Amino acid sequence: MKKFYILSISFLACCFYTNAQEKSIISENAKLQLVSDEFEFTEGPAADSQGNVYFTDQPNNQILKWDAGTGKISVFLENAKRANGLFVDDKGNILACADENFQLIKISPNKEIEALVSNVEEGNLNGPNDLWVDKEGGIYFTDPYYQREYWEREQPDLQGQYVYYLAPSEKKPVVVAKDLKKPNGIIGTANGEKLYIADIGDDKTYSYSISAEGTLKDKTLFAEQGSDRMTIDNEGNVYLTGNGVTVYNNNGEIIKHIPVDENWTANVTFGGKDFKTLFITAMDAVYILKMNVHGTRW
Repeated sequence: MKKFYILSISFLACCFYTNAQEKSIISENAKLQLVSDEFEFTEGPAADSQGNVYFTDQPNNQILKWDAGTGKISVFLENAKRANGLFVDDKGNILACADENFQLIKISPNKEIEALVSNVEEGNLNGPNDLWVDKEGGIYFTDPYYQREYWEREQPDLQGQYVYYLAPSEKKPVVVAKDLKKPNGIIGTANGEKLYIADIGDDKTYSYSISAEGTLKDKTLFAEQGSDRMTIDNEGNVYLTGNGVTVYNNNGEIIKHIPVDENWTANVTFGGKDFKTLFITAMDAVYILKMNVHGTRW
């Protein structure tokens, strides 16, 4: 009886700790709020320094903007080169994975478009999908192959689906991960020491250490779950998408699942004036959820 009592106390303590963790990341009484469902397929949310969130409606070839002050959505750019994953740099430029012409592009605040990467030695890229930018301006991006109806080609130029790194001031990216089936979501930690990459083709997410030169090492299985896109909060928790949003602590343990009533949750980021608004893209809709934790730009 004494042994059972001790085990019961331990179990209750564990449950209390887990529940406290779960409740701590979401604001008290906060509920998932639908902002709009007037799109075709939403993707690629990324916040600027004011907490405004840019996101894409790729089938309609648009980049849209959610205003952190008013909560209203407006069209930022038409004919957006089929932009997918986005990142807003410290100068207000939008860096975009744009697979219309298999490119990584930069869109200035006045909407001028510059191609940063169009191909590699072996030929055209598969179709850049998602990206993360480090403090020095180096760009990591994933390049899976998804056949698009607006392409003339019907097969890739490249032999594999890789992850690339474009160093600051360089014109050509280098491969930093090539042993993944279909890399998709990617996010780095604020200190620039660790990079998470989701292999959606193998339903797994890995962590890597980032070297001083920008290369990756120490590949480690982080979660038995892939992700279309991911984000990270100030406590180091990693948010994976697909079936709603699943939150892992930095030890790879699930601490929370946020259900989203859509067939697929594609993407997630933090925005809002205090960066405590979780911004979620799912099918034809976007949602927000008030959080206690906040996002990190780097």
